[in-house]
Amino acid sequence: MYDPLVVTKGTKPAVAPVVPKLPAHAVVTIDIGFNGQILRQVGATPGALRQGKCTDGEPGSPFGQVSFCNGPAFFKAAFALERAGRLVVPSVGISRKMVATAGALGTGRACPTVRNFDIVDQDPSDNVTTAYLLNPATGRTAQATAANKARMPEAKMLHNGSDNALIDDFLDPALGCRPLEAPDLGNHGVMTTSQALDELLAARNEPKNAALIPENDGMVVDNGGSIDLAKTNLYRSEIGQPLVSRQNQASSSPQMFCQNLINIQTPFIAANQSLLAAAPSPVPTVGDTLYTFLANRLAGSFGQLNCQNFGLAQPVAVVINGAGAATQVTLNTSPQTASF
Repeated sequence: MYDPLVVTKGTKPAVAPVVPKLPAHAVVTIDIGFNGQILRQVGATPGALRQGKCTDGEPGSPFGQVSFCNGPAFFKAAFALERAGRLVVPSVGISRKMVATAGALGTGRACPTVRNFDIVDQDPSDNVTTAYLLNPATGRTAQATAANKARMPEAKMLHNGSDNALIDDFLDPALGCRPLEAPDLGNHGVMTTSQALDELLAARNEPKNAALIPENDGMVVDNGGSIDLAKTNLYRSEIGQPLVSRQNQASSSPQMFCQNLINIQTPFIAANQSLLAAAPSPVPTVGDTLYTFLANRLAGSFGQLNCQNFGLAQPVAVVINGAGAATQVTLNTSPQTASF
């Protein structure tokens, strides 16, 4: 793992970034996250993006906040190493705390991953887990390493509001689970997380009803909001997910994604209310606890995916405070069936 330092053009880092030492013939994937709306890649030299096998979406139709380089080659190599027994991705493990629900977790109390409907939203696996140090006096940033934290005691942490960081940094600790980690090449080998590691763990422990990138995800529809099969498959290929299957509608159709989201996530949140309500919220302006945050996020996902168009009803009622955060929620756990 390596978290490169990204700075605005014309500025300088607070501390020069550590340069990683890669072994010969290393196969590298680069996952790029952005806190704005639309991220477009521009090569430093002609042909640089093509050489790096980089993509920000279909021509004229970007994904939005994310982009990638060399993902298909990385996951092809990783999966081949797994089959050969040279890469061992562990089982997801069993939660010490989580309440099991019959419909939500097929293995009882197995820890959820980024492909579990228990915890996904409208655009699964949508960002990186990287954090940076910010000097508030100068506006300069640095890699969040132990050495830099000691050098910059006044620094604040900059985090990305990603689904991957949500599960790695908030849900896993609350549920008594652990993410897959690897040595950080920029921080003396300290173990750390990444979007790619999350996907490797999820692929190794994929549930029967896998929450793969849905075709109505706002990042993979075309500019007019219509289904774009090529764009969906491009995104999936960059994070090691199987391509859309017209034969397996449970893994691909927007209707089934909405149905599974409601019928699996709603009872999961309800069953674990006490546990989640005792955990901190990743975004206090969305929900005042992890419980209200997840419930409000589920309500938002229902709307952004237009699940109502498939004959489904909003399963969450939310009470909002003056700051716009959810403080109370009511969950309807009755099973629903989507219309096709």
